[in-house]
Amino acid sequence: MPDMAIAEYSGVPMVESLEDLRKKVEEELLPRIVSGLTSDSGTTAKAMGEIEPDQRAIVFRGSLEEVNDYFQHQLWSDGLPIIPPTLAKVDRFLQFTNRDPNEVIGRVPVANRLATVWNIAVNGVMAGCRPEYLPVLLAAVEAITDPAYKIEDAGSTPGWESLIVVSGPIAKELGFHSGQGVMRPGFQANTSVGRFLRLFLRNMGGFHHAPEGADKGSIGQSFLVAAAENEDAVAAIGWQPYSVDRGFKAGDNIVTVQSVVAISAPVYTGSENVIEHAEIIADVIGQRACGYWTAIGMVYSHWHPLLMLGPSIAGVFARAGWSKDDLRNYLYENVRIKASLAQRYAWYAGPTGFRIEAEVKKGLLSKAYAESDDPDRLVPVFQRPEWIGIMVAGDEGRNQSKGYVSNHTQGPPVSKLVRLPSNWQRLLDGS
Repeated sequence: MPDMAIAEYSGVPMVESLEDLRKKVEEELLPRIVSGLTSDSGTTAKAMGEIEPDQRAIVFRGSLEEVNDYFQHQLWSDGLPIIPPTLAKVDRFLQFTNRDPNEVIGRVPVANRLATVWNIAVNGVMAGCRPEYLPVLLAAVEAITDPAYKIEDAGSTPGWESLIVVSGPIAKELGFHSGQGVMRPGFQANTSVGRFLRLFLRNMGGFHHAPEGADKGSIGQSFLVAAAENEDAVAAIGWQPYSVDRGFKAGDNIVTVQSVVAISAPVYTGSENVIEHAEIIADVIGQRACGYWTAIGMVYSHWHPLLMLGPSIAGVFARAGWSKDDLRNYLYENVRIKASLAQRYAWYAGPTGFRIEAEVKKGLLSKAYAESDDPDRLVPVFQRPEWIGIMVAGDEGRNQSKGYVSNHTQGPPVSKLVRLPSNWQRLLDGS
């Protein structure tokens, strides 16, 4: 239904009395719904080809300042200066793939524009990426346009952001940083690729803040720079890299994208006893950062938090004989929350009908959530140990880790292989 009308509730239901809620629904919201469904909005949606210029059309000429002002006015910018996507710059990007510029990678809700190799290159130029990053950008867009990622919900009120993790030899080849300050802006590959994804979602998906925009994050957060795992450190301690956890072979070049709705405090641990490290991680990342949002994970029976362990901390676990699965199982068994509190948190967030026992009966939550009918019984914060992501990155000279909380079915981890052109090494040598 093109140009479907929107009936908006004028207020915040979760903080209003039942009487006011009922009155607004009956007297304001229902008439708006009926009117929207029974009247002509007065506009006709045009096909994308009629409202968007040809891909090689010159849409504007001017100075760098004039171009940036124009792009900002057209809502084609994220508020930061962009690199003008001249035809010459876009063509330079396209040299780093064998794929046809018109190849459709996927559809980008909610604007439902088609993501093509061409417009991915255009947004890559604008974000300040180097041409050789294009294969990584293509894989990232393949991930977010996979229906499993549910990118149509990228503008939901929690204001989550997408985090890109680059794995395999390509991370080093392209200069992705995995060490001290890995999540800071300042490293070109990490920063520009992270910015690219946010810019792409604005331009191709319509996720911006203008009145007709799809970004409804109540407060939101800034884009996240892309991350790379320190695979040298992983190999040195005898663990498998994150890419293997994602179902690929060690040495495969992959891009994983997942949602991040919240980030834990920095977690410092220090002891010769591995259990003491596990206890602090369970407390700060598990109980404090993930505990509150686990209720929403329970509502949707889908939740994938990510632990970023500093290399020295990962080494402590490995030397003690712990695998990643051992750490996952420890967190699953030892991080708990009162069932009544989880239901209370869910109610405040909107799912007022959520009941843990009902979800267990449906088979959406395990029997561990209904071991008794005591409302204050302790239930697992992490629904399944295998859903906890673990990667190694950060300062090798410090004892810090951090946790990244995902947003349930919105943005679960999706991984895609990076497809390199046949003359990749020659192109790199010439860049």
